[in-house]
Amino acid sequence: MTEQPSTWNVARYLATRLEQLGIEHLFGVPGNHLGPFLSLMKQHNPRVTWVGTPTEVGAGYAADAYARARHADAPDGGFGVGAVAVTYSVGAFNLLNPIGGAYVEYVPLIAINACPTYEQWLNYQAIGLLTSHMSQRRESNLDVYRQVTVDAQVISNPGLAPVQIDSAIVACLSELRPVYLEVMEDVWAAECEAPQGHLAPRRRPFTPKNRTMLAKAVAAAVGLVKQKGGVEGSPILWAGEEIDRFRLSQPLTELVQDTGMPFCTTVGGKSVVSENTPGYVGVYNGKASDPYVREVFQRAKCRIGLGTWSTSKNLGGEQDIGDDWCVAAREGVSVGASYYPDVQLERFIPALREALVTEFGPRAFAADYFAQAHAEGAPVPESTAAYQAQLSSTDNQAELTYDSFFQHISGFLDSQATGTGTEATSPFTLLSDAAFALLGSMNLHSVERAGYLAQNAWLSIGYSVGAATGVAMARKAAGKRPMVFVGDGAFQETCQELSTHTRHRLNPVIFVLDNEGFYGIEQMLVNPCYYQQKPSDQKPSDGADFYNDLHQWHYDQLAKVFGSTKSPMTGMTVATHTELESVLKRISEPNDSINQGPLLVQVRLSRHDYPRALQYKINENCP
Repeated sequence: MTEQPSTWNVARYLATRLEQLGIEHLFGVPGNHLGPFLSLMKQHNPRVTWVGTPTEVGAGYAADAYARARHADAPDGGFGVGAVAVTYSVGAFNLLNPIGGAYVEYVPLIAINACPTYEQWLNYQAIGLLTSHMSQRRESNLDVYRQVTVDAQVISNPGLAPVQIDSAIVACLSELRPVYLEVMEDVWAAECEAPQGHLAPRRRPFTPKNRTMLAKAVAAAVGLVKQKGGVEGSPILWAGEEIDRFRLSQPLTELVQDTGMPFCTTVGGKSVVSENTPGYVGVYNGKASDPYVREVFQRAKCRIGLGTWSTSKNLGGEQDIGDDWCVAAREGVSVGASYYPDVQLERFIPALREALVTEFGPRAFAADYFAQAHAEGAPVPESTAAYQAQLSSTDNQAELTYDSFFQHISGFLDSQATGTGTEATSPFTLLSDAAFALLGSMNLHSVERAGYLAQNAWLSIGYSVGAATGVAMARKAAGKRPMVFVGDGAFQETCQELSTHTRHRLNPVIFVLDNEGFYGIEQMLVNPCYYQQKPSDQKPSDGADFYNDLHQWHYDQLAKVFGSTKSPMTGMTVATHTELESVLKRISEPNDSINQGPLLVQVRLSRHDYPRALQYKINENCP
């Protein structure tokens, strides 16, 4: 029986819709226009918990990661959404950056912006009276959010609020992108209708025309495989971001299993399936790839991208994909120079699997076509076990480098995994920030699907620190602990979010990669030849561009700033493998005091060091 409209108001309506979406945490920064909503939400919907953060940017990153984790973990047919709430103009403009990132990377978020009352807008219209946070341009907030959302609404009439809220949420679910709700302060407590039913995404229909276009695209893809040598052409798959966004890990796994075709992933598509899946080669990132992965990928005569986005961080120094590629992404399929529009990836993958098996036979591509490459001197990947043995047999007091740090971490992660094969699990969800952290962490071994998260297209530095909040809360019941890799420059953008971690007794492990106070990636992009010089050969100025210098912090001491007896936090510093091994051992012991709250580990690195993934930049630009 539907409750009488008099028992419902706009705040309760919106909070109920959030709850129905499975949202248990609402992130944000309060303000006078937002206060009535939060009070009414707590009164009517205690299952939606308010999580206040020090900054709107941090709230946005947390909501973004919360949505990614919830979306990946949702049962079949389900979905995951994040929500963030701020106050007008001063809060909304701060939030714009995270919402822009969610728009670019297809993350479903609901951005709630509480604005001045209807009465205040009428006063401004009549006599020009501005109150706090108001702009002379009444639609200033709405206009900017229209650029980074799939639906943007201003709610001034409580009678229309249910329709506006529902239409925006349906757009969010259907497009898997952010939406924007701007609600006037005096509307929150105003009466409205009760919610009717549950909201669900609206999918594009599969028409006869779509069926014909799908058949053409599949035929062209199979034709390309045949043209490039068929089985002997050693085709390879390249799985990307849309496998995660559209929840297609199972169809991808079936394609790999039934054809025997090896596969890589993009950086943004890392861990779309367990990296223990037979046939997995590694992360392909153009010239920045691991040498073994690049060799395998380049030796294939035909490459098939599935849900892959062409971004600089997925193509690492390469500018085009060539006529030997098939790429199915962004609602279309490109095969060489031909394009087939309006082809849905969720239909293309199983249709391609069926066509390849019919044409070439089951598991026709399962032979090791790369054994000859190894025999001809192609690089062989160094196993984690071999690296760990090397550490044990040599001087373990050696100073850490980017590459040796991540190799050591990879060994630790393998030691912490339980189970075998694709059923293996890890106690950690890995989060990487942009720049050197991203390039170093992309080769970590992730045994679980959705075990690695990064913002690899928008690349807003500092994302990972706020994102740790969202992942920790989304996966707390599953016992997952965020492990963050962030450069010192990126960390300085969002270090305040440590306050959220301690306040809510979260326990992420945050490795701050401190290369002596330096924007290393910016130096590499602008003047990579700096890294070719030896420190002893350089002038007192260091030879680096002045604007890449950072003020150095005692990062480990931030534990004293943000931690307390009630909400403990630990800070540590490591510079050698021995010191790192000691910290990792303590992390692996649940009862150790450092695991009762956030752990920040300052990793001291030389500013002249860089991940080997970027060696190509030096080779191509420096004599």
